[in-house]
Amino acid sequence: MSNTHSRRRFLGLAAMQTAAAVGLTTIATQPAAAAHRRQRDFVPALVIGSGYGSAATALRLGEAGIRTQVLEMGRLWDTAGADGKIFCSMLQPDHRSTWFQDRTEAPLSSVLWADVINRDIEPYAGVLDRVRHGDMSVYVGRGVGGGSLVNGGMAVTPQRDYFEEILPSVDAGRMYGKYFPLANRMLGVNTPDPEWLETCDSYQYARVSRGHAHDAGLHTTVVPNVYDFDYMRREEAGEVPQSALASEVIYGNNHGKRSLDRSYLPEAIGTGNVTVHALHRVRTFRQEQDGTYVVTVEQIDELGNVLGTREIGCRWLFLGAGSLGTTELLVRARDTGVLPRLGAAVGEGWGTNGNVMLGRALAEPTGQIQSGMPALGINNWRDPKYPVFAEIAPVPAGLDLLMTLYLAITRNPERGRFRYLPENDSVRLDWDIDQGAPSVEAADAVFRRINRAAGTELRNDLFGDDRAFENRFTYHPLGGCVLGEATDLHGRVRGYRNLYVTDGSLIPGSTGVNPFVTITALAERNIERVLAEDF
Repeated sequence: MSNTHSRRRFLGLAAMQTAAAVGLTTIATQPAAAAHRRQRDFVPALVIGSGYGSAATALRLGEAGIRTQVLEMGRLWDTAGADGKIFCSMLQPDHRSTWFQDRTEAPLSSVLWADVINRDIEPYAGVLDRVRHGDMSVYVGRGVGGGSLVNGGMAVTPQRDYFEEILPSVDAGRMYGKYFPLANRMLGVNTPDPEWLETCDSYQYARVSRGHAHDAGLHTTVVPNVYDFDYMRREEAGEVPQSALASEVIYGNNHGKRSLDRSYLPEAIGTGNVTVHALHRVRTFRQEQDGTYVVTVEQIDELGNVLGTREIGCRWLFLGAGSLGTTELLVRARDTGVLPRLGAAVGEGWGTNGNVMLGRALAEPTGQIQSGMPALGINNWRDPKYPVFAEIAPVPAGLDLLMTLYLAITRNPERGRFRYLPENDSVRLDWDIDQGAPSVEAADAVFRRINRAAGTELRNDLFGDDRAFENRFTYHPLGGCVLGEATDLHGRVRGYRNLYVTDGSLIPGSTGVNPFVTITALAERNIERVLAEDF
């Protein structure tokens, strides 16, 4: 890392720590904060959301000297609770776990059909949200850093031929030669030491599953991660506080993980041009006759109380609220006549990245200590009939349950669409449970093959009923404002100047792997062109 990047990150982290220490929801270095006080109702560039695409966009805007505000609905996760920790664990979830619910909503909902996983909690601005749309639920992160706070950190660059298939108009040579390496470097992607991976207790579960896959003639691969594997090695040695080895995954990690609030975002704040506003919920936006975009924002507290509503004007508006949030804002704006020139492609092309979760019952031990950050995957993506990439996931229960868990990513051509409901001013995702059938079929074929070779079987007690495959949720929502359709080839929304999409909405429903590296690299590519041509 260059001295400039190191200094920016230091300044940004210091600003975040200061804001947390005194309970502020505005995070900035002093120059940016002063500018905000002078012109609190207008900013040149406004970024909605603080996930992967937003964070990359904000950094590059700040580097270019453009005063920028980032609006995040969730809180800044930088203050310890009564237990001395910022985040709670999966085994003892509390109010910090879940976004304004009175009970946690983990993807694994039962063991032996008993509801022993979820807990009653007090409603709070927790870090993980499960947004329900009929037959489909979408998991999203709430907080400064978005989904980077709650994912398993698997930083996978997609296979080039599949990337060229899903985004044929994007120069793959430039993506794989420049933007994917840039994204991986900025995100802090690393891989485990091979010798340690083969001998540590943390990944016994993954090695067992890998052996079964090899017995079935399937390929496996080591998967890069943004979790610091050297820190994890020291966790296992008892040298540092545990996080990945302390059942900390979907409700945040207290140590070791290079989430966006430890990478892109502090660097953006450290430019002195970027301010992040936490607990700011965007409701609507419009365009004035002079081209200014005006965004209506509610400021809330950690209990959900609305403290006030204000409007912020901007010249350049970047939508990075995620596949659900960005698409909802645009569909509502089009169908209520606020932005009537938005095209029919807005709201189309949404997919689940083919997500399917399943578990297998084993007869051999998988280990009591299981790293919450997956490091191995089964790669059957080149199978012409049943392409599947399955991350070997942990069951970090603190005891050996003689099972393994998988999040399979399949090639599912089914797509959903968003529509506006005027009767309650809402936007609904249309997705039927039967649209998940291709994903279940592919996962079933691959894991039947593994079970035949290993003499094992699927678990059908994990999802609250008798199903062995859970495809009623996704961690990887993609599409809704597809690149080259709803936008031009660099994320500019068709029909309106200075309006951009910079998140997973741009990707047409599938990447074949965990998508956040692709989202980040695409945002880096797009903002480079936008800065060169639009500013």
